[in-house]
Amino acid sequence: MASFKEIKSMWAELGMDLEKHDEFLNSFPSVMKEIIATQENRPQAMEYFTNVVRTVHGQRPYELFEHKKQGGKVFGTYCVYVPDEVLFALGAVTTGLCGGDQFWVPGGEKVLPRATCALIKSSVGSRLDRTSPFCQLADLYIGEATCDGKKKAWEILARDVPMHIMDMPQKKREKDIQRFAEEIWELVEVAENLTGKKLTSDALADSIRLINEKRRALIRLHNTRKSAPAPISGKDALMVTQVAFYDDPARFARMVNELCEELEERLAQKEGPFPAGTPRIMISGSPMALPNWKLHHLVETSGAVVVCEEQCTGTRYYENLVDESAGDLEGQIMALARRYMETNCACFHQNEGRMQDIARLADDYRVDAVIDYSLQFCGLYSTESYLVKELLQNKGLPYLHIESDYSQQDSEALRTRIEALIEMLA
Repeated sequence: MASFKEIKSMWAELGMDLEKHDEFLNSFPSVMKEIIATQENRPQAMEYFTNVVRTVHGQRPYELFEHKKQGGKVFGTYCVYVPDEVLFALGAVTTGLCGGDQFWVPGGEKVLPRATCALIKSSVGSRLDRTSPFCQLADLYIGEATCDGKKKAWEILARDVPMHIMDMPQKKREKDIQRFAEEIWELVEVAENLTGKKLTSDALADSIRLINEKRRALIRLHNTRKSAPAPISGKDALMVTQVAFYDDPARFARMVNELCEELEERLAQKEGPFPAGTPRIMISGSPMALPNWKLHHLVETSGAVVVCEEQCTGTRYYENLVDESAGDLEGQIMALARRYMETNCACFHQNEGRMQDIARLADDYRVDAVIDYSLQFCGLYSTESYLVKELLQNKGLPYLHIESDYSQQDSEALRTRIEALIEMLA
C-alpha cells in the first residue's frame, strides 16, 4: 500500500493542481461521514469498499501509476457501452471518468453552457481543473455519442486530451448490431496502436471471462436485495457498483463475493439495516456517478429503502453476460456487440426494452414505488419519463418523477416530495 507521501508525489508528477485538489480532499470526508458513516448495521465486508472510496484519489490511482511505469496503458471511459474486455485483453487497464461531484461543475461551466447536465459538466471540469488523478493518468479517453451534450462536450475536451469516440446506433435492428460491431473493431485498431500489442482470440476469451465474473458477482449481490428485509442499504449497494468502474476487476469480484457470503447469512437470519415492512423503492433513470448519493440518502433517511437501480450505475451495468462460446475473434466481437446492444439506454429510438426492464425489475424486487430520476437538462431521460409514468400507472405502482443536479440546494424540497410518497405507501 502506498504511503501518503508517495501518493502526494504522484499527484505532483501527474501535473495536478494541488492547491485546488486540497479543497476537494478537505470537503470529501464530511460527505462520507454524513451520508455513509452514519448508517447503522452495515455489513462488515463493506469496509473494503468504503476504504476504496475513502482513498479514491490515492490507492487505486497509485496502482494505475505503477502500471504505467511498467509500460502499461490506461484507458479512461465515460460510458457502459465501452467494451472493457477488448482493452484488458491488450494488457491495458480501464477506469471510469464520469464526474459525480458538484465540486467539478464550475470547471465544466467554463467551457460548457450552464444548461448542460451535471454529469457532463462535472466530467469535463474534473479534467480541465486538473483535480482528478484518474483524468491525469488516462493515456486515451474513450467517449460515446449517446447524447448531443456529450458529443459536443467531447469535441471541446479533445482539445485538451487524446480522445476516441464510439458512435452509437439509434435503433437495435440486426444491421445496427453489425454497425456497433464495426465500432468495436475500430476501437480494437486504436487500442492496438496505442498498446503496441495485437489482439488475440485467447486473450480476448480470458478477458471476457474476467469481466463476466465481475458481472456475476454484482448479479449475486443485487439478487440479495430482492428479499425482505433487504440485507444491505441502497446507499451501500450503489457504492459497490460505483467502485466497479474503478477497481481491479478480479479483486473486485472476489471482494463482492465475500460481501455476498455475509449478506446471504443475513438473509438466513432475516437481518438487515431496515426493519421488515419498510417501503421498497426502485430508482430508474440517469446514472449516479461517484459520489452522487443524494437521492438514495434522502430516500433512506425518510423511512424507505432503495432495493434496485434501473440505471447505468445499476442493472444496466451488470445484467447480460457476454457469450463465452465463440472460438474466434469475429465471433467474439459479435458476441460483445450483441451484449452491449442489449443495454437499454434512453438514447435509443423505440426503446421498449427499457420499459420491459422497469416492469420486470419492479416485480422481481417487489417494489412499492418507483422514483424516476433525471439529471437536470438531460433531455433523453426527462422525455422518456412520460413513458415510464404511463407504464407504472398501468401497473398500479406509485411513481414520482424527480429532476435534480449535484448541488444540495433542492434537498429539502425533494425530501418533502419523497416523504409524501412514503407516507402514501404507509
